[in-house]
Amino acid sequence: MIYLLYALISAGAAYTIRGKADYITLVHALGVFFAGVILDIIIRKASSRRETLSALFLGVIIGWILFSIYSSLLPRYSFYLGVLFLLLLPISFLSLSLKKPELFTPVYWIQSLKGTPTLGNKKILDTSVIIDGRIVDIASTGFLEGPLVIPKFVLGELQKIADSSDPLKRQRGRRGLEIVERLKNDREIQLIISDTDFPNVKGVDQKLVELARRINAKIITNDFNLNKMARIQGIKVLNINELANALKPVVLPGEKMNVFILKEGKERDQGVAYLDDGTMVVVDNARKMIGKTVEITVTSVLQTTAGKMIFGRYNE
Repeated sequence: MIYLLYALISAGAAYTIRGKADYITLVHALGVFFAGVILDIIIRKASSRRETLSALFLGVIIGWILFSIYSSLLPRYSFYLGVLFLLLLPISFLSLSLKKPELFTPVYWIQSLKGTPTLGNKKILDTSVIIDGRIVDIASTGFLEGPLVIPKFVLGELQKIADSSDPLKRQRGRRGLEIVERLKNDREIQLIISDTDFPNVKGVDQKLVELARRINAKIITNDFNLNKMARIQGIKVLNINELANALKPVVLPGEKMNVFILKEGKERDQGVAYLDDGTMVVVDNARKMIGKTVEITVTSVLQTTAGKMIFGRYNE
C-alpha cells in the first residue's frame, strides 16, 4: 500500500512538472518511483529507525507543498523547482535525521514547547545496570544531566530473562522490568524508549555501541566486557561500580573503626566484617568475636578491580 501510494505521488509529480501525459512523463514517474524504492531499501538495510523514515516523509510532504505553491506562480521554472523541493529537501531532511534524530521525535518538540531541557547529553542504559537498580537513586539526585535512553532490544533481553526457566534469572529479569517502570513513573527522570535497532548487528553489546555512536550518547553499564569494548571503539562509558568505589569513604592505616564481625576468615584467628557499602573488612584476632561489634585498628587498604578491601587488627 505504501509503494502504491508512492507510485501515485510519483506519477502526479511527473505530470505536474511536464504539464502533459506522454511517454516522457511515464519515464520520469518510473524514475522517481524506483529511486524512492531503492532509497527505502537502503534505509531499511541500514536500520529500522522511525526517525529516519519520519524525516524522509516530512521532507517529501513539505517539498510537495512548496512545489505546488511556487510552480503555479513560476510555471516556467517548474522543472528546477521540482528538483529543488522534491529531491533536495527530502535528502536534506534525511541527512539531518542521521546527525540529530531527536529533531524528528514528538518528545523533542513537546519538551521544547514546555521549556524543559532537550535531548542533549543522552545516556544509554544497558541490561546489567537496569537489573542492578542503583541507577534509579542516582538519576533521582539530579547528578545525571540529559535523558536516559533504553533501547527496545534491551527491553527484549530483559523480557527473555524474565521468561527464563531458571528461577534466579527470572527474578533478575522481573527486577529489571520493575526498575524500568520506576524510571518511567519518576517525573524527575527524563526517560526515552528508543525504537532504533540494528538487524544486521549481532549481540546486544555491539548494538549498544552502534546506537551510542549514532546518537552521540554515553553508555551506563556495570558490564566489564561492554566497558572495555565500548572504550576501545571510542564510546564514552559510565560505570556504576567505578562510581560506587570512588564514593567509598577513605580509610587510612592507624585509624580506629567499629565493625560487626559476621563470619570467620580464611586464615587462623581471622574474622570478616562488612561496611554499609559492602566493603569487606578482614580482621586479625577476631575469630572468637563473631556476632559482636568490636573496635579495630586499620592496618592496610587494598584496592582491587572488584573494589576496596580493608585489613585491620582487633586488640583485646
